[in-house]
Amino acid sequence: MTSLTPLPGPDDYFYYFAYGSCMCPVDLKRSLGESTHSFVVGPATLTGYRLGFFRRSRLRNCGVLDVVPHPGSTVQGVLYSLPWRLSPALDLREEGYRHELVTVTHQGRAYSGTRTYSVVEKTYAEIAPNEWYTNVVLRGAATCGLPEEYCWSLFHHIHSLQRQQTVATLRRSA
Repeated sequence: MTSLTPLPGPDDYFYYFAYGSCMCPVDLKRSLGESTHSFVVGPATLTGYRLGFFRRSRLRNCGVLDVVPHPGSTVQGVLYSLPWRLSPALDLREEGYRHELVTVTHQGRAYSGTRTYSVVEKTYAEIAPNEWYTNVVLRGAATCGLPEEYCWSLFHHIHSLQRQQTVATLRRSA
C-alpha cells in the first residue's frame, strides 16, 4: 500500500531562515504583499556556513548576500514561520537563488527542514553592496534582534568591500 504525503494547505506554515534583505520585515512585505511582522519567530543561527556577497543583483545593481558552506562558521539571521500561500511570491523574490533545507537554532531549539536560499551561479569574488541594500540588511538585523557584535561585524565586512571597490575604481580611472 502506498502512502501519499498531502500537499500543504493554504493555512499550513513553513520555516524560512533569512540572512539578507529579507531579515527586514518591511522589505519582505514589499515582495510578499502582506505584513510579515507577525510571522517573525526571532533571531536564529545557521551553523557550518558563512556569509558572502557572491551574486550581482540586476535589480539592485550591486552585490547581494549568499550563504556558503564553511565548517566552523555561523550565520545569524531571522527565522520566520510563513504561510505556504506566500511560498510562490518568496520564490519569485529569490530569483537567482535555489531552495536549501537547513537546520537553524533559535533559543536553544533546533528547527530542521528550514528553508533558506543560496545563490545558483556564484561569482568568483565578492561584490560590494550599495548603500540602499546595506541599509535594508542592517535595519533588518537590528529590528529583529540579532546580536550587536554580529551587526557590527557585518557592517565592517560591507564597509571593507565598499572601500576595496572604491580603490579599484580609482585605479582604473587613473
